[in-house]
Amino acid sequence: MGLLFNIGLAFFAATGSFLFGYDSGVMTDVIQSPNFLSFFNTIASSPIIGAINSTFSGGAVFGALMGGFTMDRLGRKYTIQIGACINLLGACLQCGARNLGMILVGRIFAGWAIGVMSMSVPVYQSECAHPDIRGFIVGITQQMIGIGFIVSTWVGYGSSKVPATSAFSWRFPLAFQAVPCIILIIALFFFPESPRHLVETDRGDEAMRVLHKLHFNGHNEEWIQAEYNEIKLTIEAEKALTVPGWKIMFQVRPWRIRLTHAVLVQVFTQMTGINVIGYYQTIMYNNLGITGGRNLLVTGIYNCVGPIANFIFITLFLDRVGRRKPLLFGTVGITIALICEAAIGSQIAGATGARKDSLSIAGVFFLFCVTVIFSFSFGPVSWVYMSEIMPFQIRGRGSAFATGIGNWLVSTVWSQVSPIGLGHITYKFYFVFVAFNVCVTFPTIYLFFVETKKMSLEEIDLLFGERALGTLPENLEQKSFDAKGADPENQIALTEVHTPAPAPATA
Repeated sequence: MGLLFNIGLAFFAATGSFLFGYDSGVMTDVIQSPNFLSFFNTIASSPIIGAINSTFSGGAVFGALMGGFTMDRLGRKYTIQIGACINLLGACLQCGARNLGMILVGRIFAGWAIGVMSMSVPVYQSECAHPDIRGFIVGITQQMIGIGFIVSTWVGYGSSKVPATSAFSWRFPLAFQAVPCIILIIALFFFPESPRHLVETDRGDEAMRVLHKLHFNGHNEEWIQAEYNEIKLTIEAEKALTVPGWKIMFQVRPWRIRLTHAVLVQVFTQMTGINVIGYYQTIMYNNLGITGGRNLLVTGIYNCVGPIANFIFITLFLDRVGRRKPLLFGTVGITIALICEAAIGSQIAGATGARKDSLSIAGVFFLFCVTVIFSFSFGPVSWVYMSEIMPFQIRGRGSAFATGIGNWLVSTVWSQVSPIGLGHITYKFYFVFVAFNVCVTFPTIYLFFVETKKMSLEEIDLLFGERALGTLPENLEQKSFDAKGADPENQIALTEVHTPAPAPATA
């Protein structure tokens, strides 16, 4: 099976990422439905619309944190399926909503589910991927997010062609969420659990069979055995240092550094402004003088451009150029595009005729530039980098914290304030993201981020100075044994593990 099986697993798991994109993008078209706005007695730029989007992001914060528990206890695959079940419930509540409360609760459930899947899908893909193509495999996450946005846009655009009095224009797009949920729930029964989780739960023989399915190409038996041995060695060493709870992530210095990197790459992704454009681009086009059917049409085209660029990047460049360079390029490119967008926005208010049309086209062009540059940088790289730098010991909890806090909590803030900012200060709103990128994002990536391309997850441990187990704080071992009621005499064996063993060579 090998490569094709690995890619198939990544694509079906990324149906959860498709839901991420679809659920995030569907409200862009729903809030343009006259029937929806009249049914809930609101307007597209009102705080109510901000609340609908922010409850989705807020639910995702708690969903991502919940995923940290279920991934360690139930595994990666079943965590994704749990998220799909929760999303199915949210879809039913939204499409059948009779009042604002049902919409809000449905969006909370949908966000909760997306939070679970947004942190578990990249980890599942990363743990199953070959080091040489891990960028491509995890990059499928961003690819499916983009496809989800495309489908949501065109489903919304088609549904908008019904009479203004018909609720089909917004109920059908919300109901369509159920389709990928059902596909995901069923499809993952035909794929295995992550080999690293199998080793961690003492199912070594099954893990070896899964590694064969994922990576065997007819003549790399020795590499698979070496990979298995390295996984087993690292996890057994880490299990000797297991300490319950989330506090340990902040106490062990190498883990704290890696967690900080993971959180920051998610924060920096949000601070590109990409989700603000994704959620509220119809408002931005209105500010550029593009209204009505043209508005939704441009939205549909915009949502197609990003996934095309992303596919080119993950298939041809990501595993060659690495992680760090694209992030630096993306920061500079997006900053320049936002400055140009703001400059155009400052001129369009007083423009008329051909000049206004030219400025509108230029404004759309630079918004398109943002999504293309994002797709060549932060879009795929943020998920890849976050999932691969986390040590197995805290991979579930660490990924949950990074996604929940770095991605979704920041997204919740922007979801609430963006329609207000775009409505009141229009083009000046872009300078918030410009300032952050110049003053924080670029210097942090340049000075502190490390390159991880084509390294095994176990080899990446060495980039941070030690094996994944790191050096525990004083007395932590004793506290751990006291909490578990274990024999303190065994602590000698525990402290001996502090000296990291060299990683087995991989073919």
